[in-house]
Amino acid sequence: MGHAYANPKSRASSLCTMRDIPGAWHRTAAGAGLVGDDGRIRPTIFAEMSALAARTGAINLGQGFPDEDGPPEVLAAAAEAIAAGVNQYPPGRGNAVLLDAIAAHQSRFYGLDPDPAREVLVTAGATEAIAATLLALVSGPDDEVVVFEPYYDAYAALVALSGARLVPVPLHWPDFQPDLDRLRDAVTDRTRVILVNDPHNPTGAVFSRHARGEIVALAERHDAVIVTDEVYEHLVFDRSHVPIATLPGAFERTVSISSGGKTFSTTGWKIGWLTAPADLVDAVLAVKQFLTYVNGAPLQPAIAAGLGLPDSFFSGIAAGLRSKRDLLGAGLAAAGFDVSVPAGTYFTVADAAALGASDAAAFCRELPARAGVVAIPLTAFVTRERRAEYATLVRFAACKRVEVLAEASARLAALR
Repeated sequence: MGHAYANPKSRASSLCTMRDIPGAWHRTAAGAGLVGDDGRIRPTIFAEMSALAARTGAINLGQGFPDEDGPPEVLAAAAEAIAAGVNQYPPGRGNAVLLDAIAAHQSRFYGLDPDPAREVLVTAGATEAIAATLLALVSGPDDEVVVFEPYYDAYAALVALSGARLVPVPLHWPDFQPDLDRLRDAVTDRTRVILVNDPHNPTGAVFSRHARGEIVALAERHDAVIVTDEVYEHLVFDRSHVPIATLPGAFERTVSISSGGKTFSTTGWKIGWLTAPADLVDAVLAVKQFLTYVNGAPLQPAIAAGLGLPDSFFSGIAAGLRSKRDLLGAGLAAAGFDVSVPAGTYFTVADAAALGASDAAAFCRELPARAGVVAIPLTAFVTRERRAEYATLVRFAACKRVEVLAEASARLAALR
């Protein structure tokens, strides 16, 4: 029986014109800003800059992953689970020991009391949790999703995949707090989801109490669901993290998302979770079960062990990253950058205008040759219409060993 691509040349020529392939892939890639004027798909800025670091031998302060392993108790628990045969499909909602640990964590740190059997769901990292939530709750092009810009790049891609309209609210240099007037204008009766990343990637901001309260008030007024990405919840430097779900009237309309990757330096494990009222969890599960179904069976009890570590562990990782933030910030300032001091996360944003930069992306592509360091332009995290506002801003990651950050600071001094 004949095949449409029996002729290799015909098949090759067909595959070269990706713009002619129907499907949701194009709007997803376009939403992430990865479609060029010629219709070709570009790699993400993370892939490009990590490849540039590998090719040039530059220190990679671009992509946000640690260069040290997580706590030995967590690593040992994973090895023990593998040896004990925990290697087959876990239950669809997640391994019971992890569900219980997530619920206990929410109670221990925040005074929340989710039912582990009905109000907790384990996912393949926080990104899958966000994807499943948006696909579950958004109906199509008449719905809008409000995000804070700059935003983690997956947000725009996933909103586009859902078919909804992305409505960005700007965060302004240098403190990157929400513009509440713009937020009030952005949230309307068309708003289905307000997507909040706090602590915030890429800026390192921690939203003020007033901003969190305004988000809840607007969600109530317009009957929107709040979806929170809290993966940096234990990496806040000067105060304790306050989940939006703890605010009066918020839990009933909030999907709270987190993961073990940042807290336990296990970003490759992709063990995430969400907590929410049972009806919202059921809606997300209806979609999630047809994405990954389940994941990481032996890693789930390991993350459960991590969530049960003593308070000293959690305060220690925040203090350790704060000292790295200070080391990196001092090095950037000495090199001539204007530095925004982050309140949390892995990241520090610096303005390279004083070093002659007018285009952050071009500056970052030249930085390995000039100083042997790789960073990420903040323009990779914004819509095309707002790139000018962030044109000279660059993100650096402090989640590296102290000696690596010290060497990076010494190299950046060459920019002077």
